Amino acid sequence: MSRFFQRLVFVLGTAVFAALGLGFLFGQFGFLGVHAGGDQDGAYRQMSVYAQVLKRIQSDYVTEPNITDVTTGALHGLLESLDADSSYLTAAEYKIYKDRPTTGVGQIGITVSKRGGYLAIVDVTPGSPADHEHLAGGDVIESIGDTSTFEASLAVTRMMLEGKPGTSVTLTVVKPRKADPEKVTVTRALTQVPSLSETQYENSTILYLKPGVISKARVDELGAKIKGSKAKKILLDLRDVSGGEEEDGVRLANFFIQSGTLAQLEGQKFPKQTFAADPAKSLTQAPVVVLVNRGTYGAAELVASAIEDSKRGDVVGERTFGEGSMQKTIELPDGAALLLTIAKYEGPAGKKIQDEAVMPNVRVAPAEDDGDEDTPSKGDPMLDKGLELLKAKG
Repeated sequence: MSRFFQRLVFVLGTAVFAALGLGFLFGQFGFLGVHAGGDQDGAYRQMSVYAQVLKRIQSDYVTEPNITDVTTGALHGLLESLDADSSYLTAAEYKIYKDRPTTGVGQIGITVSKRGGYLAIVDVTPGSPADHEHLAGGDVIESIGDTSTFEASLAVTRMMLEGKPGTSVTLTVVKPRKADPEKVTVTRALTQVPSLSETQYENSTILYLKPGVISKARVDELGAKIKGSKAKKILLDLRDVSGGEEEDGVRLANFFIQSGTLAQLEGQKFPKQTFAADPAKSLTQAPVVVLVNRGTYGAAELVASAIEDSKRGDVVGERTFGEGSMQKTIELPDGAALLLTIAKYEGPAGKKIQDEAVMPNVRVAPAEDDGDEDTPSKGDPMLDKGLELLKAKG
């Protein structure tokens, strides 16, 4: 089947299956023992339309199409029409997903998600293979090898980026403000976790901390730094910080917040969870400013949201990426599987982070790329604004 026809069917399947709704799909095909109810007459009509479209494709298309491929493309479209993290995995893909190793895996040092159907780089680990090849947050990966990222699920594209250390992967990358894509070959390696950056400003009255990642060990390290510091104010830099579990972000937020709600987690059939601050785990009441950008992702967004919504401190920078959800793996009878989002995280004000991201209360545009944007410098307007705000606090 031609690439054009695959794309056409993919888009068609997305629109039709999104209209059907997940419950109807399960009911029609007996997945999970769910049966369609009387309220889904509209869904039945849409399924009839889809059947007619398939019939016309099968009878009138220029060549005989592979209906299995068409259906697989439509299922991919269905899941991705819900959100970037929901994925349909074929039986072959799911087997690889389950059997993939968890240690000794070569990486290229990027965090990725999907935006506009294609794979987007959220941030790049300093010193990683991707960093050496000048990849950056905001770059779009159009294809991995010969596979278009538009036609592959997020879970599959993440697996494709992994491999044995020393092996290479070729990416077709579109960079902002550049019209033509470029081929980039990156060698996988065992990447190192970014170290915690610590600096003192204003005669040691301001403690600057950049965690690099949000993880259990790094949150413990941050807690020790905060408890051991004599600084009167704290500047927490969460720009280009990703990784880690959301509960670690909640725990870090608790260091600064003594009472009230830190975050919530809720879904259609998922019992609402409220994460409340524990006064015993609060470490400081010092004035705090948080720096964020488009590379602030996941657990780091929960920290920024909690501090901003609770009025505990200022959040400075630009809109964050928007990631905060929980997935469930649902195995299907034919060996395929769904990775389905079942709940989303909310800040204390009730805004879903995955839908609305975190909007700083102090907006500051990023500095022009000078090739060393991860290091605080005089040319860093977000850092300058954060320091200015802290200097003004008593």
